[in-house]
Amino acid sequence: MNKYTNSFHERPHALADSLILEHYSLSELNFETVSHYRERFARVKPGHPWNGLETKEFLYKIGAWGKLRDSSKEGLTLAGLLMFSEERIITEVLPQYFLEYREHADGEAAGWTKRFTSQDGTWSGNIYDFYFRVLTELERHVWADEGRALLGEALANAIVHADYGEEGGITVEKEDRSFRFANPGRFRIPIEAAMAGHTSNLRNPNIFKMFLLIDVCKRAGSGLKRMCDMQEQALVCPVDISQQTNPDRTIVVLCPLQFPAEISATMETEPAGQLEQPEPEWLDPDSGQETESFITNELSLVSIDTNSVNNEENSVNINKNSVNSRSNSIKNEPDSVNRTLNSINNGLEFVNSLLSSVNNDISMHDSNEKGETIDERLWKMAELARRKKRLAPAVMEQLIIRLCRERPLRLKELAELLERTPDGLRNNYLGKLLEEGKIRLKYPDQPNHPRQAYIAVDE
Repeated sequence: MNKYTNSFHERPHALADSLILEHYSLSELNFETVSHYRERFARVKPGHPWNGLETKEFLYKIGAWGKLRDSSKEGLTLAGLLMFSEERIITEVLPQYFLEYREHADGEAAGWTKRFTSQDGTWSGNIYDFYFRVLTELERHVWADEGRALLGEALANAIVHADYGEEGGITVEKEDRSFRFANPGRFRIPIEAAMAGHTSNLRNPNIFKMFLLIDVCKRAGSGLKRMCDMQEQALVCPVDISQQTNPDRTIVVLCPLQFPAEISATMETEPAGQLEQPEPEWLDPDSGQETESFITNELSLVSIDTNSVNNEENSVNINKNSVNSRSNSIKNEPDSVNRTLNSINNGLEFVNSLLSSVNNDISMHDSNEKGETIDERLWKMAELARRKKRLAPAVMEQLIIRLCRERPLRLKELAELLERTPDGLRNNYLGKLLEEGKIRLKYPDQPNHPRQAYIAVDE
């Protein structure tokens, strides 16, 4: 038995996330969310036997569907409802359920620049979509991989350990130089034990399992300890954890590593050569610098791939010039070919004929190269996104711009090149780039044109 069972502030009437809701069927689910989860599961575990299961059986395996052994009754579990249903249906069972993300402008005491909630009706409102939607916003504000990992860990912990029957809901706030994660409910073990990595007493073991299966969470009990271990590299101040009562609430505040403005200020005051070059994604796109200066070191791999194609084209031109050089050698040393004028002319006619044939072949090769290799070039340029599923937003944006500069690309083509979902690209990147004027629509007056495509705007 877990030595922390039945201790520390657990409400006796709290619902277990394994509770089977007999009257809630598959029709209560948001199947776009279920599909996204299964796609991610298949990427993480490509050879897993569950990938071939029908929807209901798959949900049963992961803990989202339950069956009562002593009867024929079955239905969604509370965990399945929270993960895959929609806000209106979830609140029928959990009236206090609420999710919120708020982003305050630096230096402002009140108000926010961005906000969405589970109640606004623009998305499903379930905890699975909340995790990925909030994570996308959080990652825009940190440059270090350690910082992004830390924020993802804190967000997952708030979702997994929340008491969804308690008041207050889950709120995530970005304010000045800190991030605040608050969830209903308090730790079920002493904070000191949780920080030390002792065995956790999970409030929502099925929700934890579902996130664990897609590599969002690690083993139980390691979350807070891992956050504290990462703080030395990713934070400028310790993790701040506090708990409240009436209603019970846990609040975690993180201060990730320096923000862009702070890094720039440090570079201006530090002696040359003592600091590493910061990630180029922090540079201001309005500063007048070349587009390439905004690309991270990772994105430079794309340039190398495209240059290799150009080098192949140049090699053809080099061969062409070598043929010209050989023809000149014949003109310069006609005696070496034949001492009679007639034979020289015959030899030159042969060479000119040969050159004409070579030039035609090169011209055909160049036109074929341009027509045949552009898709190969696009595929090579997008390799970075396919290789790294968690790419920094600034890098992804610049990669999209580069791809659309090669030729107009449809949403389906971009999704295939980058191995991202069309909805994810449209919501997280393309809309923003259109608003900023960095790309444009091929048919701006017909947004729903069947062959609509995106084109990079030359700066």
